Amino acid sequence: MVRELDRVRSGSGSSAEISSQAQQQLDFPATAPTANPVFFRTYSRFTASGRETWQEVCTRTLKGLVKLGKLTDAEADIIDRMQRQVKAMPSGRWLWVGGSEWLEQPQNFSGAYNCTSTNVCDWAAFALMMDLAMMGCGTGAILEPDLIGKLPVVRNQLKIAITNEIGGVPIANRQELSTVEIAGNNATIRVGDSRQGWVNSYKILLELSSDDRFNGDVNVSIDLSNVRPAGEQLKGFGGMANPVRLPELYGRCAGILNKANGRQLNSVECCLLIDEAAVTIVAGNIRRSAGMRQYNSNDTLGSTAKDNLWQQDESGNWRIDPERDSLRMANHTRVFHHKPTLEECVAAVQKQYYSGEGAIQWAGEAVARSNADLLTTPELKANFLKIYAEGKADEWFANNHPNLDKIEVEHRLSRFGLNPCGEILGANFHCNLSEIHLNQLDPNNHQEQKDAFTASALSVAALLNHKFQEPRYQYSRELDPIVGVSFTGLFDFFVHAFGSEWLQWWTEGRPATEAGIAYKQKEHEYLNTWREIVEQTVWEYCDRHGIKRPNRCTTVQPSGTKSLLTGASPGWHAPKAQRFIRRITFRKDDPVALACIDYGYSVIPSQSDKDENGNLLDDAYDPRCTEWLIEIPVAVSWADLPGADSIEIGQFSALAQMDFYMGVQQHYVRHNTSATIELREHEVDELGKRIYEAIRDDEGYISAALLARFDDHQTFPRLPFEPIDKATYDEMMAGVINRRQTAEFHTALSRYDLGNKSEESGPAGCDSDKCLLPDVKPNS
Repeated sequence: MVRELDRVRSGSGSSAEISSQAQQQLDFPATAPTANPVFFRTYSRFTASGRETWQEVCTRTLKGLVKLGKLTDAEADIIDRMQRQVKAMPSGRWLWVGGSEWLEQPQNFSGAYNCTSTNVCDWAAFALMMDLAMMGCGTGAILEPDLIGKLPVVRNQLKIAITNEIGGVPIANRQELSTVEIAGNNATIRVGDSRQGWVNSYKILLELSSDDRFNGDVNVSIDLSNVRPAGEQLKGFGGMANPVRLPELYGRCAGILNKANGRQLNSVECCLLIDEAAVTIVAGNIRRSAGMRQYNSNDTLGSTAKDNLWQQDESGNWRIDPERDSLRMANHTRVFHHKPTLEECVAAVQKQYYSGEGAIQWAGEAVARSNADLLTTPELKANFLKIYAEGKADEWFANNHPNLDKIEVEHRLSRFGLNPCGEILGANFHCNLSEIHLNQLDPNNHQEQKDAFTASALSVAALLNHKFQEPRYQYSRELDPIVGVSFTGLFDFFVHAFGSEWLQWWTEGRPATEAGIAYKQKEHEYLNTWREIVEQTVWEYCDRHGIKRPNRCTTVQPSGTKSLLTGASPGWHAPKAQRFIRRITFRKDDPVALACIDYGYSVIPSQSDKDENGNLLDDAYDPRCTEWLIEIPVAVSWADLPGADSIEIGQFSALAQMDFYMGVQQHYVRHNTSATIELREHEVDELGKRIYEAIRDDEGYISAALLARFDDHQTFPRLPFEPIDKATYDEMMAGVINRRQTAEFHTALSRYDLGNKSEESGPAGCDSDKCLLPDVKPNS
């Protein structure tokens, strides 16, 4: 194994040279039929010899971690072994760019991170978030009055004209960076052909709106001739250029700014500006944007930003308000700096049930967890939470930590910032998320569990060596370094540990019976042990390398995509069913999708493909079809466990889910737990009351997403998941085997890859299955 690590360090080593130990794991688990389609679509890069195999990705990503983190042979060995065995993995972003030449450049460091959050207080913040989104990062934005109140007043009316179209300048003569020329009340923005060029042109436009050099209207000419046309490959980062929405960006942003003429932007206008950039970035309809927008609970404008987003005409047809369409690009959360009342909690649950929006966050718990280095005892934390709820947190810092400067206190009090899926806490932060696949671990093998959590902890600690070029992000990294060690497949792990009796206890609502108390105690023992392994590993690494210890290291992300590499139930959640159809989206005629068809999987048109009457298309080869859904029958690893088939997972109560989630939040997680609790209408009041009690009694609750069960509220065709019974599963699998033309997925893919390098640009910063669900229309 040492010789293998030497090859990793030297940059040699190939799939033919991996160690015999690694050769034992040359494919994904048999319980993960979705693994190959997802891996080759999302994480495998093109090289001179073709698409990377899993082994080649492991070699590349380990090489990057060893170099950046100055890892010892022993540290590299455990990361390598756990990743090749798909028991512990670095982040999805690191799987994509880790070890690449692109990531060696400091301006690209952010591309290694899943999650960010930025305080919106100047024009530069908007540009930073566009830059982050273009590198694949999820972007959180705090839009509270004390921050957006620092933005300049909009004083100029902008009149936009596109003077030169995309692609007019030959490749050899293209201008890489954007420039602006000003003459009187006329400005010409020449958009550069690079990520920085797009971002800077956006920032220039925002700055023109408040520039006091102008008198009256400003005529802004946008020259796009240097921008490469759609279809040209993006070197380094990967993927293809798609500037189809770029020309619209400037006019739409100008329209938002012009409405604010003579005043500062309000929170919704800020959100719209961020989201218009996001729409431009994700044009093409395959990759998702990942965003979180946080409003103060007293901001009624922000809290209702998505109300009536869907509108119905006189004929009953639904349409989306075109002026606010981009708001769909992000999740919206109301931040409570006081403890919400019972009525507020119930109303929030009801709103989420019907619209998917209205989530509430209790900032006090978030700030307390983010200051764990100061709140070192339960008594100190309880006292701080009481004072915070009274609005006197500033006084607490002044009285208890008078030596802290004003900037640090402001930073500490703004650490309620969330990433798009809500599992990371901080202010102006970057966070990298590794993940343990618990469904791959033996509940009785404690050494294996220790190795997996140690490997994940080391893989995120290594990234703490990055130094960011942007001062606000580097200050946050130095003052408040954070990492996020997550897991997926927790539900599967406990089924394997406790058997079908544990599932039966779930159907009863997880009551505090003698057996139930014993189950919870054992759950909490596992969770506490894993957290302690992570903290010890990260802190020991930081001590050796002279890095400040993070005061929070553990989280649980949604894990919508990476969980498919092993067939894990996502994050802490239960699976949708013991057996289900998993539908995965591809472009029509995508090489990976074509390989899926050869491998025996069926294909149907996506939800976005409709005829002239709005009806879904049925023929995947219809010329009007642009996207495919590959249908894959899936069974969880314990589907055939005696007694498991009698359990109705879709009937698990909202309170039972809340109980399990809070155990994870209290005993493993020190950031926040990304949670989607599914509920039915009759559960709205009781869940609202339970959330109220958890906040009132300082149980550790911060925020959670809520989702109406589709069989109770609304039904949508061609969902990402469709539960099926065993007979249907067996029939579908027989069909897959009968249609299968090759036994080796990579061989099938290589046939279609010849001359086709239209890879996507890696995974999105958010990894949530919730993002795959259709937008919920309001009741008519």
